[in-house]
Amino acid sequence: MAKYLVIVESPAKVKTIKKFLGKNYEVAASNGHVRDLPKSQLGIDVEHGYEPKYITIRGKGDILANLRKEVKKAEKVYLATDPDREGEAISWHLSKALKLEDKNIYRISFNEITKNAVKASLKQARKIDMNLVDAQQARRMLDRMVGYRISPLLWAKVKRGLSAGRVQSVALRMICDREEEINAFIPEEYWSLDAEFSIPGEKKPLAAKFYGDKNGKMAISSREEMDNVLKELEKETYQVLDVKKGERTRKAPLPFTTSTLQQEAAKVLNFSTQKTMRLAQQLYEGVDVKGQGTVGVITYLRTDSVRVSEEAEQAAREYIQSAYGEKYLAKGGQERKGSGKIQDAHEAIRPSDITRTPAMIKESLSRDQFRLYQLIWRRFAASRMDSAVYETTSITIGAGDYRFHVSASKVVFEGFMSVYTSDEDEKGENNVLLKSVDRDTKLGLKTLEEKQHFTQPPAHFTEASLVKSLEEQGIGRPSTYAPTITTLLGRRYVVKENKNLYITELGEVVNSIMKEAFPTIVDERFTANMESLLDKVAEGAVGWKAVVSNFYPDLEEAVKAAEKDLEKIKIEDEVTDVPCDLCGRNMVVKYGPHGRFLACPGFPDCRSTKPYLEKIGVACPKCGKEIVMKKTKKGRKYYGCEDNPDCDFMSWQKPSKEKCPDCGGYMVEKGNKLVCAEPQCGYVKERKK
Repeated sequence: MAKYLVIVESPAKVKTIKKFLGKNYEVAASNGHVRDLPKSQLGIDVEHGYEPKYITIRGKGDILANLRKEVKKAEKVYLATDPDREGEAISWHLSKALKLEDKNIYRISFNEITKNAVKASLKQARKIDMNLVDAQQARRMLDRMVGYRISPLLWAKVKRGLSAGRVQSVALRMICDREEEINAFIPEEYWSLDAEFSIPGEKKPLAAKFYGDKNGKMAISSREEMDNVLKELEKETYQVLDVKKGERTRKAPLPFTTSTLQQEAAKVLNFSTQKTMRLAQQLYEGVDVKGQGTVGVITYLRTDSVRVSEEAEQAAREYIQSAYGEKYLAKGGQERKGSGKIQDAHEAIRPSDITRTPAMIKESLSRDQFRLYQLIWRRFAASRMDSAVYETTSITIGAGDYRFHVSASKVVFEGFMSVYTSDEDEKGENNVLLKSVDRDTKLGLKTLEEKQHFTQPPAHFTEASLVKSLEEQGIGRPSTYAPTITTLLGRRYVVKENKNLYITELGEVVNSIMKEAFPTIVDERFTANMESLLDKVAEGAVGWKAVVSNFYPDLEEAVKAAEKDLEKIKIEDEVTDVPCDLCGRNMVVKYGPHGRFLACPGFPDCRSTKPYLEKIGVACPKCGKEIVMKKTKKGRKYYGCEDNPDCDFMSWQKPSKEKCPDCGGYMVEKGNKLVCAEPQCGYVKERKK
């Protein structure tokens, strides 16, 4: 009979770990958390020292009953939940729910589900780390306070089913702010000039770009300036003034953290953050590898550390030496420190065994599992390899006072790029032609091609760039990025089109209420500061109740003030002049999951609805009929003609009644400016409030 009981979180790990430990061990799963704050109430006793009131999660009674039976039989109980704060808290909750205080209980954790790692963890069994538990409790309580005190206000003001969250509301604000930046952006004109030269004795022309004059770089910002430059170049001769040769190195990338894995998988594999985490979880918990049985092929997936264990480091060096050769090995330590926000409890995400190459286990993985494993394997292998080396050539061409530049590079040693390349790692250009060019070489001008350009607004957030931004500002933690984005999309505050995230009308309304009533909650610095306080709790430097008791009174005050202000605003349905097709009553404006729509006030007797098309009081520049505000299928706002599909006019920016005085075209609102919709015109004026 088994003497020892090991409790893990996921049922997927049970079989694998049991196989590693043998017949003296019984392995059971808790299926994640077993206790939580009650859903029906705040669950925190704010009057008596902020004590949380935990209850057994519905549906977990049978699991706990089975675990209690196993506990009675066991001499020792090992709590082997995930190696992070959440896992530590689950272990503590299990010890309370199973009444293990009098038992021989030990906390063990492993960064990878392999035989060596699991067996080694038993030798390093310890007590539950209450600092980590308290950090998780404090986070859970702060999130509960924000969610349960603010969400009901949104229900009263807008519609039921909306929610506010500590990290979610900041992420929403960041997306809104970016959208405002894009809408207020006014393009500026600039020109480029490309030249092609003939080299004596060479058939192929040499391409160069206009750089400036003898004093340095020069911007050309209008047609007139370009014409002046071209006029002066007509009378000039061209010759090479300088040829510089050099060497440039590109350092190997760091191994993946949760954030960088999500970003790279989004860019390279087009995976959503949620999909990346789901697949990584499967690879960590274990896949059935032919000839090896079920084994975890990557290390733990929630980490913001780039550290690698000594054993993994040594194994990687041996593998690279045998597979690629001595010269490909990284010289000295490849360790580079991340930001000060990193908790270094874990390792980076890496393969649990570097000799298990993607090709070896391709048949044992699904297509998407394979693609993600290959990305992780290549990135880790590359991180232990030497820098890539480029040979660079830079040529300056003179034409009177003006200068043209040519630069080229060639890879002379691939280093880590033999395994892993990203968008930034250019493989180099062909610089064979440049070898036939020396200082003072006379060149013949073949063509000059001028092009007009306009500066582009900041890019819309994608899931990857939002994760990067949240991480850089210290908002949230690795485990929160995917659920935050999933919630924003699920609540329809944000929609995703072609990878980009766009704010919906509903998102704008919620964000404006949050900014007005709860400015600190949606303040990036405040939220980042809260994260660093939680880190101090995890280190034992700050008491968790101090964090919670400092936060709640201010929140409560803001909620009461907002409730008072909201009482003054009676939420009544806006009546329109649009008659109901079924009963003739004037329809009213309602909020739904996709934003506003028209509904019959006779509901539930009459259930007629129509899309809400808000007229903006501007005539269509194409046909003269009314322009209305519309929404795409996913909920993104735009302006179009009411006579669609007969008239195809549309604009992402709100058109204005004013006509452009320069070209007669229509103008659009951009922040506090009115701008001609025709970028070639470029007319801009201040907008009257």
